[in-house]
Amino acid sequence: MIDAHPPQLFVVVDTEEEFDWNAPFDRASTSVRAMEAIGRGQAVFDVFSLKPTYVADFPVVDRPEGAAPLLELLHAGRCHVGAHLHPWVNPPHDEEVTPRNSFACNLPEALEAAKIKALHARVAEVFGAPPAVYKAGRYGLAPRTLKVLTELGFLVDNSVIPHMNFSAVGGPDFRGTDEMPHWITPGILELPCTTAYTGLLARFGEGIHEPASRPPLARLRAVGVLARLRLLNRINLSPETSTLAEMIDLTKALYQRGARCFTLTYHSPSLEPGHTPYVNSASELTAFLDRLRAYCDFFFGTLDGTPGDPIEYRATLLCHQEPTPA
Repeated sequence: MIDAHPPQLFVVVDTEEEFDWNAPFDRASTSVRAMEAIGRGQAVFDVFSLKPTYVADFPVVDRPEGAAPLLELLHAGRCHVGAHLHPWVNPPHDEEVTPRNSFACNLPEALEAAKIKALHARVAEVFGAPPAVYKAGRYGLAPRTLKVLTELGFLVDNSVIPHMNFSAVGGPDFRGTDEMPHWITPGILELPCTTAYTGLLARFGEGIHEPASRPPLARLRAVGVLARLRLLNRINLSPETSTLAEMIDLTKALYQRGARCFTLTYHSPSLEPGHTPYVNSASELTAFLDRLRAYCDFFFGTLDGTPGDPIEYRATLLCHQEPTPA
């Protein structure tokens, strides 16, 4: 049965420091100068009365130049502020900085909990209320993480990115998950990033895409060939990694499958050229913002969608269903 409700668009922005994505993780890389550009994306959302959730990490929250732009938006009722854990720049600094430890779920359980608690406390102190939405940096969520999230009163998690597998670099494996919101604990709603397969072979996506991305097929660029032939394409709902046509194709495909919740994501430093691999010039920034604006035009115009609010959506679900973790 197809859901008759209008689709909702949620926006979760990974609001973080600038760092060199090609360099080793560095505890000293804590500049948040790009926060001056946060209004470039916000201006698009304001047109559609859409309140993004800025999940902010410790350098953003702890530095006045990082927190000030968010405080202005929050006090004007134009956004929500959540928590985003980059463990290598989040106290306590008791671990070695390594690629494996960049996934908080690989840290000793007590240390991961201490970092989340420190971030939670700093967000509450700076913004006047504890954060209700959590997103693990690098999607580094584990079942044990949910213990401390529950203890601290988080209501929504956005750490799951369906169909992705980071185990080769020490991270989590989200194969077998999908884009549908679900209760990850009796009190915490998982609002996943919207990532899914499209194309004629979409239903076989995980069985085909991963082998196609490894040698020897990777040398033949099999993933790109499958996408160009419209046989199989794994698409993230993000103006960083996807074209406008891909984002629209993904949304239409999921809508036809009955999905009514869509979560668009990007990284805040992409709003200033030179800080992420996705935006390296003024022209790329213009194209990024054009994609963001055109997608919103499609979602709220052609698709007749509505702005989504994670906390309000969770409350609505509570009124209609018993929270049963998947």
